[in-house]
Amino acid sequence: MNIHFILHEKFEVPGAYLKWAQKRGHHISSTKIYEEEELPETVDDIDFLIVMGEPQSPDEDRQVFPYYDPKAEIALIQKAIDADIYIVGVCLGAQLLSVAYGGKYEHSPEREIGVFPLTLTDEGLADEGLADEYIKDFGSTLNTGHWLGDMPGLSDKAVVLATSKGCPRQIICFSPKHYAFQAHLEFDLEAIDLLIAADGEEHLYQQNKQLDFVKTPEQLHNHDYSQMNKKLFAFLDSLTQI
Repeated sequence: MNIHFILHEKFEVPGAYLKWAQKRGHHISSTKIYEEEELPETVDDIDFLIVMGEPQSPDEDRQVFPYYDPKAEIALIQKAIDADIYIVGVCLGAQLLSVAYGGKYEHSPEREIGVFPLTLTDEGLADEGLADEYIKDFGSTLNTGHWLGDMPGLSDKAVVLATSKGCPRQIICFSPKHYAFQAHLEFDLEAIDLLIAADGEEHLYQQNKQLDFVKTPEQLHNHDYSQMNKKLFAFLDSLTQI
């Protein structure tokens, strides 16, 4: 399987998504937006598109981030939708996927940084539905990583599969092959270190004092991310029918 990653920032690494692809022996390619690499013109050679996160938004002003062209990314995602290849959008990628489906991304009610439980919705727990076989291993609740301020929009047929106390749209299914993950099941200590360095430890301490759903750098470091990574592997295996 040919898996293509869209990577927006050097400090927003694919973590367990990349490790899964490597362990399953897939062919891996990527577009590093932060290095001004060009997006693929077509999805003809892509079986699975994974669009990762960044601090920007789907309608970001290119004067601030000249290397980031959300319209071009949305157009590529729409090609992937039309081709019905596998798509997972993570954080910003989730929001871009929702826009490609005609939704409108929004600010989340709360900023979330840390590890907090997801709660599956009735649709996520249903015995029959778009995604029951793919997320059945998540259980009714699952502790996952979070680093968000925005959330995906909804299309007419979108199904919200999981929520958190701070964000009502954590996992969304747009079709049997297309998923938006606002949550970060891919986090590991390498990813956390890079994000802390980019955000700044002092900034995190200040947010921790002011906001209900922001953890300190120590709390971020002291978590075992392996369980959520295993759940992500199981989801990806089930999605791609390995």
